[in-house]
Amino acid sequence: MLSGNTLKTLLAVLLLLGTRQYALAQDAIERLWYNEEKTAKIQIFKATDGKFYGKIVWLKEPNNEEGKPKTDKKNPDKAKRANPIMGLQMLKGFKKDDATHYEDGTIYDPKNGKTYSCKITRKGDLLDVRGYMGISLIGRTTTWTKAD
Repeated sequence: MLSGNTLKTLLAVLLLLGTRQYALAQDAIERLWYNEEKTAKIQIFKATDGKFYGKIVWLKEPNNEEGKPKTDKKNPDKAKRANPIMGLQMLKGFKKDDATHYEDGTIYDPKNGKTYSCKITRKGDLLDVRGYMGISLIGRTTTWTKAD
């Protein structure tokens, strides 16, 4: 039979090993990123469907002129225009193609209320985020930087 202290030590070691395994299993894209203007931080995470998503978790200016939280006022769905920008899921459904490429996702731009096809390329501590319509040649790339 294990003593109380031995059992506690064993549990602590198992917990640390489990945490280390989780950290090793985490994808390099799963972290906080600044948008190009550094006006927002986006948390990218892997969902249970195995795809990657991103939501706004910080805004440099979270409130509008009246001091109320900024809302998604350009959303084409009128019912969503009162939703706050903070917490907005702007990246959806990315599949990992290889070690640095993520494809088949979409990006929503709350500045104009439009959703674009999107692909992401990780370059170390940078992400090239390319939104496009139709083919990727007709689009725009912004560079996000690691925030954490």
